[in-house]
Amino acid sequence: MAGSSRKGRLFVVSGPSGVGKGTLVRELLSRYPRLELSISATTRPPRVGEVDGRDYHFLREDDFEQKVRNGDLLEWAEVFGHRYGTLAAPVRQALEEGQDVVLEIDVQGARQVMRSMPEAVSIFVRPASLGQLEERLRKRGTESEEQLRSRLEKAAWEMEEGAKLFRHQVLNDRLEEAVRDICSIYESESGPAD
Repeated sequence: MAGSSRKGRLFVVSGPSGVGKGTLVRELLSRYPRLELSISATTRPPRVGEVDGRDYHFLREDDFEQKVRNGDLLEWAEVFGHRYGTLAAPVRQALEEGQDVVLEIDVQGARQVMRSMPEAVSIFVRPASLGQLEERLRKRGTESEEQLRSRLEKAAWEMEEGAKLFRHQVLNDRLEEAVRDICSIYESESGPAD
């Protein structure tokens, strides 16, 4: 879309860990070629199957710190002992080129982005209940019991904040309904293609 007069829109998708944000974002990306995913940077080690530059930009702690000091991040937060952030330059460049960009980030990060870019379209993905979320996290099997408790405590806070902070709410109880809802939000907020 280079040369287009249309400026891209920024979409911020957030919600508790394990709620299914990634699945919904993948569905959006598969349906709308004008939408691209912003790849977050993190200091956590890759999980099995994750690839640097595709899933995350995996950075050493000192590299991440340098980016914070240089103001190279739209947002960043420490989450469960690791730092996560959004590199500003690729996001701004894509928006200037008319590309829509989606950030899949936590509530803390979303708040920072919405402060610096209030035009961003904010979407909060919520589970039907904390019990359902706990079940999903247990099935995922990537956390210890202590980590699981910590994630669930954080999720309760995020659900409270999400209800106040975000323009749109998507209930991820039935996947096909949640996909339909998030697609409808994207279509209404992205505007016509050039």
